[in-house]
Amino acid sequence: MTLVVILGGARSGKSQLALRLAERTDAPLFFVATGEPGDDEMADRISRHRDERSPEWTTIEEPVELERALRLLPAGATAVVDCLSLWVSNLIESRTAQEIEAASAAAAAAAHAHTGLIVAVTNEVGLGIVPVNLLARSYRDVLGRVNAVWVEASDEAYFVVAGRMLQLQEIE
Repeated sequence: MTLVVILGGARSGKSQLALRLAERTDAPLFFVATGEPGDDEMADRISRHRDERSPEWTTIEEPVELERALRLLPAGATAVVDCLSLWVSNLIESRTAQEIEAASAAAAAAAHAHTGLIVAVTNEVGLGIVPVNLLARSYRDVLGRVNAVWVEASDEAYFVVAGRMLQLQEIE
């Protein structure tokens, strides 16, 4: 039906906007969570995000196999994928950039083929300074390419700043 990608900086309001878009539908609601509680702070973040969702949401925790999780969604269901940036972070030290990009293309294709609304959330990390180390630069570059793949597959894309969405337009 529709794939929407919401990009923006940390704490810009992306997740809240994604939830609001999804809740406008009458379809069953799914939340595909890619974050893992690797430390107390992250566990607290995950708990706060979970508390922001009403009981109508079904959560699917999938930190690595995103395409599989998307293909398992019931036909017509609405889903929020939160977030692609954590998903890339989960993969960056165990897979090559090419493997991540291929997995991203497959997951984006699965999201685009889904018969319900999917809203994917991701961080835009390429607007700041050049990172000082190789891993951080690699992450920035891979996530930038992953974001481009998802936006290319999307029907709509938005950039979020301070809780406000700006629609991204394709150059024709």
